[in-house]
Amino acid sequence: MNPQRGFTLVELLVVTAIIGILVALLLPAIQAAREAARLSQCQNNLRQLGLAVQNYESNFKHLPPSVEIGLTATPTANNLGWGIHGRILQFLEEGALYSQVDIDVAWDFQTAIDELRIPVFSCPSDTNAPLVRDPGGGKVKLYSTTYGFNQGTWFVFDPATKQAGNGVFFPNSYLRMAQIEDGTSKTLLAAEVRAWTSYTRNGGPTDTMIPDTVTAASAQVASGAEYRDTGHTEWPDGRVHHTGFTATMPPNAVVPYERNGEQLDADFNSWQEGKDGANGRPTYAMITSRSDHPGGVQVAMVDGSVQSIANDVDLATWRAMATRAGGETLPQP
Repeated sequence: MNPQRGFTLVELLVVTAIIGILVALLLPAIQAAREAARLSQCQNNLRQLGLAVQNYESNFKHLPPSVEIGLTATPTANNLGWGIHGRILQFLEEGALYSQVDIDVAWDFQTAIDELRIPVFSCPSDTNAPLVRDPGGGKVKLYSTTYGFNQGTWFVFDPATKQAGNGVFFPNSYLRMAQIEDGTSKTLLAAEVRAWTSYTRNGGPTDTMIPDTVTAASAQVASGAEYRDTGHTEWPDGRVHHTGFTATMPPNAVVPYERNGEQLDADFNSWQEGKDGANGRPTYAMITSRSDHPGGVQVAMVDGSVQSIANDVDLATWRAMATRAGGETLPQP
């Protein structure tokens, strides 16, 4: 009879240690593979948005406006203005949804979009993107978007003069592709933004000059009369703090804003587009492109190509990429 032999405590501890080491070695590789997959999906989302905008332009003979607002003395309803995301639905294989909504009517109570998540509108790496916003009052519940369309570098729109900023999109814009004079391959169409971003609004800029430092940017945020922590939470809304971005600050720049003893990273919109109609104030916006991908942000160019932009990109270069007709010369990659 052969005696039964088991593991000694030392052997068991050695095997456990070896398994622990193997898991520790494998986990970073697994996480890296998952992030690579998420990055690929994010880039594909941006390609789809770029292609949809191109198809919109081919069909309507102009690029979509960031939002349509009334310029009479009567203010535009707060949430009347559908943004680009809603206008391109039929070119994102969402034709059935597009036929169920009316982009000429306020989206607040259009039940077709209630709690509807459209995957192409959000980056899988953004951990806040799956959160649903319930504004109350019987209004539709919404998912966020983590892709904003290019509304220039700082100044967005003045309803009194109808002057617009230097981006590809702005209120009541109906630009033709030929008006992207800096070149479609060199001009930003869209970039990543972060869901549930803090921001201030409706205080007017303390200085209409574009902020060139984090200190100046922080002062602009502090000038806002109203604080919200719901930036980029309403994908149908065409206002810049929900579905746009500006190149005021470089990608992933931290713009500090202290509130109730907590240090936040915040955006700024001097005046909501459409608020008070033609009597409204000009909109200056600092809506920073942010991403949960390491090292930078993903962007789509007007020609539909997608690329990564590092956090340490030269600010002048980043701003030049956001202008449609600035005449800047970008450095060669």
